[in-house]
Amino acid sequence: MIVFDLRCAAGHVFEAWFGSSRAFEEQRARLLVNCPVCGDDRIDKAVMAPNVGAKGNRTGGGAAPASPQDAKALLAQVAAAQAKALADSRWVGRDFAREARAMHDGEAPQALIHGQATPDEARALVDDGVAIAPLLVPVTPPDRVN
Repeated sequence: MIVFDLRCAAGHVFEAWFGSSRAFEEQRARLLVNCPVCGDDRIDKAVMAPNVGAKGNRTGGGAAPASPQDAKALLAQVAAAQAKALADSRWVGRDFAREARAMHDGEAPQALIHGQATPDEARALVDDGVAIAPLLVPVTPPDRVN
């Protein structure tokens, strides 16, 4: 397997895995490679930094791999930061795309909201210049919390 950094015509950079360079070229020629952000099929390889491993006889100097406890602590910090950011945000559920678009179009007052959108709804919002961001940690809808 080989990983490539790819760029669509709109400038979005993403990573994709292929069986070989030839497999990438064949899939690209058949328009099977699409940007995950905007769906564009005009894809080229992006400049990527080489992935060079450390020498086997090298000691110290690098960061130690994260332990499961470190990973759990980091995830807990991310979840706490997200919860703090959402404290002043209003849950709009599946109406997120409609509400975000209404604010963007000036049909509703600006407010902090969070909710759910399908991938197609999210792409359409991004394509139309609506500023959105995915949440890093899943959120339980208020009506499902005990």
